[in-house]
Amino acid sequence: MENRDIAGIFSQIADILDIKGENPFRIRSYRNAARAIGDMSESVAAMVREGKDLEEIPGIGASIAGKIGEIVATGSCAFLGELRESLPRGLPELLRIEGMGPKKVKLFYDTLKIDSVDRLEAAAGKGELKGLPGMGEKSEENIIQALARYRAGQGRFKLSVGLEYAESIIAFLKKAKGVKAIEAAGSVRRRRETVGDLDILAICSPGSDIMERFAGYDGIREMIAHGGTKSSARLSCGLQVDVRVLPPSSFGAALQYFTGSKEHNVALRTRAVRKGLKLSEYGVFKGRRAVAGPDEEKVYSAVGLPWIPPELRENHGEIEAAEKGQLPKLIELKDMRGDLQMHTTATDGTESVAEMAEKALSLGYEYIAITDHSRAVRVAGGLDEKRLGRHLKEIDRAQDRIKGIRILRGVEVDILPDGRLDLDDAILKECEVVIAAVHYRFTMTEADMTRRIIKGISNPRVHIFGHPTGRLILERPGYPVNIEELVKAARDYGVALEINAHPDRLDLKDSHARLAREKGVRLAISTDAHSPAQLDLMRYGIFTARRGWVEAGDVINAYPLKKFLGMLRK
Repeated sequence: MENRDIAGIFSQIADILDIKGENPFRIRSYRNAARAIGDMSESVAAMVREGKDLEEIPGIGASIAGKIGEIVATGSCAFLGELRESLPRGLPELLRIEGMGPKKVKLFYDTLKIDSVDRLEAAAGKGELKGLPGMGEKSEENIIQALARYRAGQGRFKLSVGLEYAESIIAFLKKAKGVKAIEAAGSVRRRRETVGDLDILAICSPGSDIMERFAGYDGIREMIAHGGTKSSARLSCGLQVDVRVLPPSSFGAALQYFTGSKEHNVALRTRAVRKGLKLSEYGVFKGRRAVAGPDEEKVYSAVGLPWIPPELRENHGEIEAAEKGQLPKLIELKDMRGDLQMHTTATDGTESVAEMAEKALSLGYEYIAITDHSRAVRVAGGLDEKRLGRHLKEIDRAQDRIKGIRILRGVEVDILPDGRLDLDDAILKECEVVIAAVHYRFTMTEADMTRRIIKGISNPRVHIFGHPTGRLILERPGYPVNIEELVKAARDYGVALEINAHPDRLDLKDSHARLAREKGVRLAISTDAHSPAQLDLMRYGIFTARRGWVEAGDVINAYPLKKFLGMLRK
């Protein structure tokens, strides 16, 4: 039983309780449990088998701990079964549509027997919603648009979409009159792999025209609200953006509050209360006296903590680590010395070895590995032994022409369904960097896929296992694989696990990267670039690594060249 399966059960319980109008605190407890378990790096099922105290997990009480034990033992939850019997099964999914609260879900079901997203879409398309109590033509159109967004990505957007819009809007708003400070908050500041909306906070002098300028941003499809201190808009892609103007006296507290996460903020407020303080988006107060607010670092200092990097603010132990002075020194983009996965015109890349190397040199890298596909990836024109041999010579010729950067001979070799590698050891021996990966036959069982991968990385020629779960964010969940067994095998065979920096992948994800680090497995952060411009995507891999508590010493391509080459030889 995977963490995601257990988390999914508690999410379903929370959804059904919400529709039934149960106690909000009870609903929240199940949602918090689902999120805590889903984000954990350690297997909850393994914790149960080892007799560990589940109540040590933030958000897990005695009742939910008992249900976890039941789920691990039986594979199901009797309470969820009882709840399912009380409602049509499709109703909880309707809550995931923007603007669909429990009351509206109940209304649609009672009046039109709408019990699924498909039936809601059909009813909205026929104009059947606008005649219901509290519904009009605009309300129905809003639901139609929300359904389109749900179908496109279930209301979430990849981090790259959110961050790029945030940076664009901030650059645009900086040109407004009287803007003194401006910053993005929310999940985009925490660098979560997907974002639901954007929160942008600003300090402005009196008479600023920031809200008028915001209304003129080209990417806006619809202004939802327009005020002097807060405006909201929906972009053409469907992403909602809220801009708030704050007084300088509360900017740091508001930045902390709106950055979240909710769970981190609750834990921080609880800590403040224990110290006789009140913490809110307006500041930190001792009675009526403000003791902190303008500066975020001083907000944390007021509750006896050092500043905690936004990427760690998920209530996954960061407050306890901060209290003990044990926060990690998180890796930064400037720590990276090289990029270890990229593709050229030899397979499905757009540019030559030399052009990729020149771009990498401009980024200040000491080394790169050219890792074109092996023959199994036919759609990419993968290389067999003879073609790879010629390609390795082309890499050497490029090295002769380009000084100042080491260009390593490499390959991304497929692990076949039976666990063999797609190329002979003789040609792999000529490669300085060998990445093993899985690109097809994702429908194998978890046990078979895990055996396949472990056999593949047991080959002593393999240095790195690339994009270890094969997922594509908001598009494909990835193939089934036992992450705990994979991490153990990577440690046993001395193979690094890749954090693929492409924002469509971010694979390993943050919690898996943290698990690998905790188990002593080295990581590689690489862009999987298919063009020179994609080498700039490295920052997304850094974001994921930081969320996984990763330090520079955990990442092989943060090593200087000499140390890196020594590691490869071992």
